[in-house]
Amino acid sequence: MSDVETGKAKTRPKKPKTASASARRLPLTVSRPQLLDGDSDQRFRELVHELFALFARHDEIRAGHGHYIGLRGIEYTVLISIAHLGHYGDVNVKTVADHLHLSGAFITTVTNRLNGAGLVRKTSDKADARRVTLEITDDGHALLEKLAPVQTQVNDVEFGSLDRDEFETLLGLVRKLVDSSGQAVALQKYLSRSGN
Repeated sequence: MSDVETGKAKTRPKKPKTASASARRLPLTVSRPQLLDGDSDQRFRELVHELFALFARHDEIRAGHGHYIGLRGIEYTVLISIAHLGHYGDVNVKTVADHLHLSGAFITTVTNRLNGAGLVRKTSDKADARRVTLEITDDGHALLEKLAPVQTQVNDVEFGSLDRDEFETLLGLVRKLVDSSGQAVALQKYLSRSGN
């Protein structure tokens, strides 16, 4: 009779720690008291690894949304961003780049692909030929409409564990972390260049 049939759970034997391994203390990865639990950064490491898992799964979902309508994940993200931003006024490469916190050059590359696929229309400003307005074409809107029923179900499940207050709190926290992570990237690049 198997362990499953008897209801017994298999347990993995724990490896005994060697004296040197248990005595060795890893350096802290943060120093701010708000991020430490006493003199341990274990809870911070847990947060970072949980965020990694969340972002990996969310990226997989994004790729799945794109795949459903025949696009790469980033192409879908840029397409739907142009559609939503268009409700607030003219959209250009800078508008989308600022919205997604990506470089203008990268957004230009993606919008060129979407333009070539007939999903985005690029129109030069009559007053300033360097300024190009981005609009979703009818074909682009049709793809987003095709995706919407599936997208809604998936998004409802992904964020279904949050109540309204938790959702608003999360949105505020993520906005703060986007800003501070931008500063962290700049600091990391500076320290790398300076050899510190």
